[in-house]
Amino acid sequence: MKTENRPLVAKTLYGFEPILAKELRQLGAIDVKEGNRVVTFKGDLGFVYKANLCLRTALNILVPVKKANISNQADLYRCMQEVDWPSIFSVDQTFAIQATVFGSVFEHSLFVAQKAKDAIVDQFRLRFKKRPDINTTDPDIRIQLHLVDDFLQISMDSSGRSLHLRGYKQSTNIAPINEVLAAGLLLHSHWSGLHEFLDPMCGSGTLAIEAAMIACNIPANINRTRFAFKNWNNYDEDLFETIVNASLNKTIEHNKPIYAMDKAPSAVRKTQENVNAANLEDYIQVSRADFFRSSRPTENRLHLVFNPPYGERLPIDYDIFYGKIGDTLKKEYTGCEAWFISSNLEAIKHVGLRTSRKIKLFNGSLESRLVCYQMYEGTKKKSAPRDSS
Repeated sequence: MKTENRPLVAKTLYGFEPILAKELRQLGAIDVKEGNRVVTFKGDLGFVYKANLCLRTALNILVPVKKANISNQADLYRCMQEVDWPSIFSVDQTFAIQATVFGSVFEHSLFVAQKAKDAIVDQFRLRFKKRPDINTTDPDIRIQLHLVDDFLQISMDSSGRSLHLRGYKQSTNIAPINEVLAAGLLLHSHWSGLHEFLDPMCGSGTLAIEAAMIACNIPANINRTRFAFKNWNNYDEDLFETIVNASLNKTIEHNKPIYAMDKAPSAVRKTQENVNAANLEDYIQVSRADFFRSSRPTENRLHLVFNPPYGERLPIDYDIFYGKIGDTLKKEYTGCEAWFISSNLEAIKHVGLRTSRKIKLFNGSLESRLVCYQMYEGTKKKSAPRDSS
């Protein structure tokens, strides 16, 4: 697989499929096609490494190893046995199987995973007189089964743990934002580093860190040390190091300030710890400030992206709180563009400003909206059309 292109799958969050497809094309992927929370494409082994290292809105990169139609347990067992598992990983490694099942052939994903595990274990035992162990929490090898009606796709998960785990997060607050979600919000907002940036409710600093990495073209997972593909028998360490070095050579300097502020001392401390862990202290200015009571940190145009409380995990009087967001934007941030995400669709109405964009997304299981407000200088006679929610 080192030199030949083959079908690959990148999993993502709802609403990020077009963003991820654009990322893949920019990386050099071919035959890129958007699906439901996935984007399919083609690439070689080196591209598997590059996708894991560089993609900002991917959760996992899957390498399909077999597709088949199955109608019963015997078909499932035989299909799993037709894959040469010892050529992929060692008997001394641990593995886990995750099964996703839709349709009537099988009803329970755990049953499918158990039967698939039996087939793999039996193959190793027959060949080596011993078997690899199962580890459901932190396995060396992750295998994904996707069964829709009678169509089964068996894939190797090249990422391992979700790619939102970037490796720089030392501390989190009570309601941290997923790093992939944060990067996707920034890319949806067309953030590219052209202006100064502000997250006025920074929490643990994820949005500011992801903003700096985008502005500097730093690979998303450069701080991450563990990828499942490093445990495969065909792992090419020299190739991976070549890709890391080539990606780092494409980083650029960013000379416009990125501001992260929060009124909570604990949030400021956590943000600074995470900024330092990401080696971005030269680009991000962290300060303690109340968005509603402080002046904007610069008179230059600001690109604001933030994640205010929704009233789900952090209790707030949302009509007053979101009203203050609107008042503050009108008073202090004329000439700026402000984006925020919230699952409290009723609260958004209390902002009192007309949205220029409204994008349906999910924050975990919470249906949310990413909204944009263009804070024009003076009076805007004709507002932009309202997006449908």
